[in-house]
Amino acid sequence: MNLIFDFLFSQYSNYSIIDISLEIVAVIFGFISVLCSRRNNIWVFPTGMISTSIFVYLLLKWELLGDMMINAYYFIMSIYGWYIWTRKTEDGNSTSISKTTSLEKQISAIIFIMTLGFVYLVYIAFDKWNDWTALVDTFTTAIFFVGMWLMARRKIENWIYWIIGNIISVPLYFHKGFTFTSLQYLIFTFLAITGYIAWKKNLGNKTSIW
Repeated sequence: MNLIFDFLFSQYSNYSIIDISLEIVAVIFGFISVLCSRRNNIWVFPTGMISTSIFVYLLLKWELLGDMMINAYYFIMSIYGWYIWTRKTEDGNSTSISKTTSLEKQISAIIFIMTLGFVYLVYIAFDKWNDWTALVDTFTTAIFFVGMWLMARRKIENWIYWIIGNIISVPLYFHKGFTFTSLQYLIFTFLAITGYIAWKKNLGNKTSIW
């Protein structure tokens, strides 16, 4: 039992109690945010903002630049998504769940490519492009950027990006030594799958499905 515990959590021996506590709080609010998103509830954004703001601080401190930019982007897109989800359409209703249009698919591709280039340049600028994790981190950052943009616009395809990104992030974060965050992404993977199913059943629904 001790061997398993040491394997999972030994990397935390060099971390401060404050940082460990902050990571746990961020993970908890991350779970709440994903659950709210799965249920098409607008609380996905304020809870997500709490989680991402904490992760921005921690990841910047840990010099994980791609991950830090993901969370900073999430925070900004949460503000945008909060507005989109509450905005009234011409018929007086709030924005409903829908499928991506051809234009949105093109924009998604542009966001993906531009994110790859931007994160790569950031790693080069800070001389951090020295490990295979930098390449994977750049790829997952691009995936999550597109997924967050689509979620903010209440597009059902956002879940596909979350599923792919989460699957990649599980071993990536564990390799980096962040067990709690790795476990978070493992659970996120299953929540994203159920989220896609829930949204598909409520395609066109304008209200929360609590």
